[in-house]
Amino acid sequence: MSTLPLIVACGDYEIVRSLSEGAVRPDGIDLNVLTDMDSTTRHWRFLRNGEFDMAEVSCSSFLIARDQGLPLEAIPVFLHRRFRHGLIFVNTSKGIRAPADLAGRKIGLKQFQSTAIVWLRGILQHEYGVPLETIEWFCELDETIEFSGASQSKIVRLPHDQSVERMLAEGELDGLLHPDLIGPLLDKDPRVARLFPDYHREEVAFYTKTGIFPIMHVLAVRREVLEANRWIAINIFHAFERAKALAMKRLANPRVVPLAWYREAWEEQERLLGSDPWHYGLTEQNRNNLETLIGYAHEQGLIRRKPPLDEIFIDVSQGRKRGEEFRI
Repeated sequence: MSTLPLIVACGDYEIVRSLSEGAVRPDGIDLNVLTDMDSTTRHWRFLRNGEFDMAEVSCSSFLIARDQGLPLEAIPVFLHRRFRHGLIFVNTSKGIRAPADLAGRKIGLKQFQSTAIVWLRGILQHEYGVPLETIEWFCELDETIEFSGASQSKIVRLPHDQSVERMLAEGELDGLLHPDLIGPLLDKDPRVARLFPDYHREEVAFYTKTGIFPIMHVLAVRREVLEANRWIAINIFHAFERAKALAMKRLANPRVVPLAWYREAWEEQERLLGSDPWHYGLTEQNRNNLETLIGYAHEQGLIRRKPPLDEIFIDVSQGRKRGEEFRI
């Protein structure tokens, strides 16, 4: 029986391991899963060069690409989510004690359009009242997709030999919004600290208020791939669902993870976020999540219009109650 060969590039996550190792196979598809690249490289290679049939990409960069007319669609599979309050860093000599103290400051970024950064700017503005237009943004990387908006933002492009982490530690920057933990913090450099020492409390409060566990990445597909075989979207969606279910079943066992209080963290997650905080599909909760991000991207000048979700996501419905019980 012949199968359709397709290439997907994504992160090497537990929730996709069954797909990459072949334990889960999408019906009718020979899926080649590429995981040996970092996320920013993957985003660039897919969105700039169209190198793969589909790829996990930055949600904000995908929105920019769509806004500019690139022939891409999205399957509602969200492989990466993350709360970000703990990734706002400050120079400890600058007297920054609260979000309001960021007004009028020099803040470093890896790139302006990173989904993590779009979320953080939006949260700072809407949840803490920080006036973004007063901040000068210093960007280290070139943008995944060039954009002409954000005209009201003060954006400085750093030369190749500059590092926002070093500039923060040396006091050339007052703060830094970053997608990951930064070297100076890991090295316990006293010149650098988190804006929110108890960031977990801030993240729980944000989720309690909004119901949002921020979506970072989306599964994007080249339109020509879908037009040739429209049926693949639903089959891919269900394959990722099965892979996630297998991973969650395995990870429920505290013996598989070498952390002392792992089971307690698992139970806290269930208590706060529910049984499947990584759920796929355009559920009501995911719609609120994505529409909030789209609103932030529009306010920050990354996209010209706020697209309806049903315009950019493929419908993976099989009809009400269909697929719940298999019958030949």
